[in-house]
Amino acid sequence: MIPIPAFGGGATDTVLGPFVLVCTIFLLSVISLIPRKYIVAPLLFGLILCPSGQALFVGGFHLYVIRILILVAWIRLLASKASGNKIWVERNAIDKVFFFWAVFRALTFVLRHPEAGAMVNQAGFLVDTLGGFFLLRAFIQDEEDINRVIKVFAGIAITLAVTMAYEEFRGVNLYGVIGGAPIIDDVRNGYVRARGPFEHALLAGTFAATLLPFFFWLWRSGKSRTLGLFGMLAVTIIPLTTQCSTPLMTYGAAVFALCFWPFRRQMRLVRWGIVCALIGLQLVMKAPFWWVIQHMDVVGGSSGWHRAELIDDFIRHFFGWWLIGTSNNASWGHMTWDTCNQYVAEGESGGLTTFIAFVAMICICFKWVAAARRSVEGDREKEWYFWILGAALFSNVVAFFGISYFDQTRFAWFALLAMISAATALARAAEVTRPETAYVPPMQRHWLPASGAASRLGYTSRSSRASRVKPSV
Repeated sequence: MIPIPAFGGGATDTVLGPFVLVCTIFLLSVISLIPRKYIVAPLLFGLILCPSGQALFVGGFHLYVIRILILVAWIRLLASKASGNKIWVERNAIDKVFFFWAVFRALTFVLRHPEAGAMVNQAGFLVDTLGGFFLLRAFIQDEEDINRVIKVFAGIAITLAVTMAYEEFRGVNLYGVIGGAPIIDDVRNGYVRARGPFEHALLAGTFAATLLPFFFWLWRSGKSRTLGLFGMLAVTIIPLTTQCSTPLMTYGAAVFALCFWPFRRQMRLVRWGIVCALIGLQLVMKAPFWWVIQHMDVVGGSSGWHRAELIDDFIRHFFGWWLIGTSNNASWGHMTWDTCNQYVAEGESGGLTTFIAFVAMICICFKWVAAARRSVEGDREKEWYFWILGAALFSNVVAFFGISYFDQTRFAWFALLAMISAATALARAAEVTRPETAYVPPMQRHWLPASGAASRLGYTSRSSRASRVKPSV
C-alpha cells in the first residue's frame, strides 16, 4: 500500500486516542446545543486541555482537534447570525494589526518555501490564529463575558494543577496516556518537569503564571472569592511542578505588577527609569546589557546563556532576517534553532514587519489599558480591574523573553487581547467622541464611573441628549 503524503509536514497517520475522541464529540455536541454566551467555556476547555498533536489524518491533511473545535464554533456562530443575532463588534486597531501580523507572517513563510506543503501548513496556521482570535473576539464583548472567561480559566488551572502534581510525583503524564501516545517527560536535577497537555513544561508553567492576576481579581472583587483562591493556589503549584525558571519568573513578574499598584500614577517615571537603567547597564557592563539574562537561574540548570545568545545572534544577523525572516538561524550558533524567545521568533519567522506588528499589538494594549484606568480615576474597583489586565499583559511580556507560544498557550494570549479590546472599548469611545455627543450603549453602561465622574468624562444617554435639543421653530 502506497503511503499518503502529509501535506505541510507532520504525522502520516491519525493520532487520536479513544478518550480524546469521545471528549471531542462531547464538546462539539455541547458547542452546538448550549446558548451562545456559554460556548466559550467548552471551547476553551477543549483548546487548552486537548493533548498536543491529536489529529485526524485524511487525504494527506491534518484535522487537528483544536481546528475542528474552532471550525464548528464558527459554524455555530454564523448560524446564530443567520437567526438575526449580532455576532460581531466594531473592528479596532488590535484587530487590524493582528490580522496584518498573521497574514504577513504566513506569506513570508510561503515566500521562503515556495511549495504546496508550505501553503497547506500556513493555511492551518491562519485557521488557528485568525480563526481562534476572532472567534474569541466574537465571544468576549462585555464585562459579563470577561468574568465568565476568567472563571473558565480558573477551572482549567485547577484541573491542570491536580493532573500535573500527579505527573510530578508519579512520573506519569495523564494527558499522554489518554491521548494514546504516552509522553516521556524531561527530568531536571532528579525531578520530573511536568508539562500536562502542552508541548513543553515551559509552556505549561507560563500559561498558568500569566493567569495569576485574573484569579487575584476574582478573590479581591468578591466575584467568586473561593474560585479565585483555588485558582491562585493552582497557578502557584503548576510552575513549581515544571522545574523551569521562565514560569517562576513570569509568576514573579505578575506578583511584581500587582504590588506596583500604589505607583500607578507614576508609571511614566517608571518607564523612563527602566530606559535609564538599561542605558546604565550598557555603560558599565563589558557585554551588552541583554547578557544579564545569562545570570537568571531560579531552579538550577537553566539555560539563561542560551536566551542571551539568541538575542545577541538576532541582533548581529539583522540583515539576514529583516526582510522576510530566515530559515538559516540554526547555523548562527549553538542551538540557535531553538527560538525560545517570542520576539526573536517573530523576527525570524516573518521579518522586521512581523516583529514590529507584534510589538505594536503590545504597545496598543498598554496604551488602552492605561487610558481606561485614567478614565475611571477615583473608582478603585474599576481602576483595579484595568490594572489587573495590565498586570496580565506585563507577565506575558516578561514570559516572551523565555519562551515562544507555539502550542495551545497562544489561545490564552488571544483571549487576553480580546479581553483588553472589550474592557477598554468604552474609554476609547470617549476619546474619539465629543463630550456633548458621546453616547454609551446600554450593554456598556455598567462601566460608567461612579460619583459623578460620568458627567466629567462627557458620557450621556441618548434620551438625555435628546432632551437638550431645542425644538425647531
